[in-house]
Amino acid sequence: MSFNTFGHLFRVTTFGESHGVALGCVVDGCPPRIPLAAEEIQLDLDRRRPGQSRFTTQRQEPDQVKILSGVMEDAAGRQVTTGTPIALMIENTDQRSKDYSDIKDKYRPGHADFTYEAKYGIRDYRGGGRSSARETAARVAAGAVARKVIPGITVRAALVQMGPHKIDHANWDWTEVARNPFFCPDKAKAEFYAEYLDDIRKSGSSIGAVVEVVAEGVPAGLGAPIYGKLDSDLASALMSINAVKGVEIGAGFGAAELHGEDNADEMRSSSSNVGNHGPVFLSNHAGGILGGISTGQAVVARFAVKPTSSILTPRRTIDRSGADTDILTKGRHDPCVGIRAVPVGEAMVACVLADHLLRHRGQNGG
Repeated sequence: MSFNTFGHLFRVTTFGESHGVALGCVVDGCPPRIPLAAEEIQLDLDRRRPGQSRFTTQRQEPDQVKILSGVMEDAAGRQVTTGTPIALMIENTDQRSKDYSDIKDKYRPGHADFTYEAKYGIRDYRGGGRSSARETAARVAAGAVARKVIPGITVRAALVQMGPHKIDHANWDWTEVARNPFFCPDKAKAEFYAEYLDDIRKSGSSIGAVVEVVAEGVPAGLGAPIYGKLDSDLASALMSINAVKGVEIGAGFGAAELHGEDNADEMRSSSSNVGNHGPVFLSNHAGGILGGISTGQAVVARFAVKPTSSILTPRRTIDRSGADTDILTKGRHDPCVGIRAVPVGEAMVACVLADHLLRHRGQNGG
């Protein structure tokens, strides 16, 4: 299997499967002398960790990260990066492969079972192997390293829609995100989601969601006009997350409904903004990116996550011999995988921004 790496200067390669011994990543291109401790990475992993509420999979994984290389103690006694590849490992400790024995010869509708076997002639039926969202733990670990490369930039995400039910943006409160199990910024909607998802979970089904990622403090000038666009790299990174079926930047598909004068983000001068950071924008339909280059505004992206394919509701399918059959998937699965996709989305945006910041420095200095 190829294409397990993303990024140009800040490069991340992930490895491991859902029910293997361990998973992890190698981060290459991280600048030297940046303080980095496992405890800092663990903070992000703990936000993604399964089994923390009845609304996520009950698989109990501590997701304890180990830094295997790329750091050492400096003269001040701090653990810092050395500029060499940083290897991070997370052991799997709560695999239950027997839960999948009934479906090892069947293809789950909506899952990558069939396509993996069509491409490779073999598939890991134990939790989906490499196609499992378990792989995203490694991305979150890499994202924690990326945050250290972009200390002036804040990357946050929130769940803004579950099924057809959207939050009220007038109620957006970032402090609420950490107060409910949905990473939802709307307190009233989070209370609704609890009852709504309980009903779906108890019925043996699942539901999709939309996650919004906001990066503030992004300087103007990151990205490139044609083949290295910041928005195209963000879209690619977010689209690579398991179960993601759509990505939009700024107004996104909503821009198609606007007239030109409504979509254009008007500008005014400000004495506090000089040089390349010049204008004050009066709106942000562009999502902080114009012509593939950041404007200095908040970078805003949203992605849609499909419902979990592993459900208890019987579905029609075929087996490996091509015979018609039915399938239901036992085991421990997220009724809404979009919930734990929130810290994953943050991590991918952080990695892309770290990569683009290093690329910008490489071309323009600074």
